[in-house]
Formats: sequence, C-alpha cells, structure tokens
Amino acid sequence: MGSNPKTGSTTITDAPAADTPKADGRQRIVDEAAALFLEQGYAATTLRQLADVVGMKAGSLYYHFSSKDELLTEILQRGIEIMQQAFDTASAPGPKAASGPKQIEAHVRAHLAALFENGPYTATHVTTFRTAPPSVRTAIVPVRDAYEARWTALLDNLKTEKAIRADVDTGLARLILFGAMNSSIEWFDAERGNLDHFATQLTQQFWSGVSA
Repeated sequence: MGSNPKTGSTTITDAPAADTPKADGRQRIVDEAAALFLEQGYAATTLRQLADVVGMKAGSLYYHFSSKDELLTEILQRGIEIMQQAFDTASAPGPKAASGPKQIEAHVRAHLAALFENGPYTATHVTTFRTAPPSVRTAIVPVRDAYEARWTALLDNLKTEKAIRADVDTGLARLILFGAMNSSIEWFDAERGNLDHFATQLTQQFWSGVSA
C-alpha cells in the first residue's frame, strides 16, 4: 500500500491478502465505510480502521477498491441514486393533479426520507461532498447536477402554471430549500422527531415565500 503524491489518496501496490472477501464483502465494505464517513468524517477515517470494522485484513479491501477515493466515489454515487429514486416516487401521478404545495411537500418528504430513512449514503453525500478530493467531486458533479436540475424543473413548471410568482428566481429558491433540508442532518433527530411534520413545516415556510 502506498500514497499517490499528486492526490494524497491511498493506492494499492501489493497483492490482495489471502483472506480475499466473499462476493458480499464489497457491499459490507461500502455500508460500513458510509457509516464511518458520516460519523467521523472522510479524512479522519482510515482504511485500517475500516478493515477492522469489516473484519478483514487491510490489504483485502483492495480486492474491491483501488483507493479510498474510489470507495468514496461509489458511496456518493449511491447517495445520489437514492435521491433520484425518492424523487421518482414523489413524482408518481396520483388520482388527480396535486396542488403546488402538495407537490413540493411530497418531494421534500421524499428528500428527507433519503437523508434519514435509507441508510447513511445520502447523508454522507450531503456532509462529505464539499470536502471530498477534487477527483471525487469531478466524478460526482454530473449526477449531482442532474438531480438538482429536476428540482429546478419542478419549480419552473409551477412558475409556468402561475402557482409560483413570476419574480421568483427558481434556481436560488431551490438552493434555499436544499440548504434547509440538507442542514437538518446536523440537528434533526429522526428517532425523536416526526419527519412528516417536519416536511409539512418546511414546505409551509418555503411556500409562503414563493407562492403567487
């Protein structure tokens, strides 16, 4: 195992250890890594520590991932995939067209579910992306932008329907809404609080500032 002088990421230079993980080893590595990155941060988590948690030799991690950066890239990618799936669920047509506030609330609730109810992947994405190595951010930006564009399109459609005021900058409005949702990772306790109530409150405050 060595260090890349250009990126600082850890890379493998030795053959995998004899205790090469089984087929499900990759999934367990990703699960545990996402939890550790969320709990103590990407930079503070070492591959040796991760190997101890997973229960394998450090060298065996490289049977699945060539570097810590590659592992983080997969975790952030999965976090976005969960968000996209949540957005799809919220966009599913109901018996009749929902009002603007109901559409926003459905998507807010879905985004919060991705953060708090679907494992650590999405939460790790939110807390780690800004400080991730440049190569990781470069790989993730396109899929991240695609998810954010769906939200902007949702707000643009409501603006076209005149549910949102004509003077509202939908791109800025989305950033404000994302800030409120994503920052809740730092203070909201999903075991004690009620996500449905939280989504309703957040939607009401947001909608009061943009509605026609």
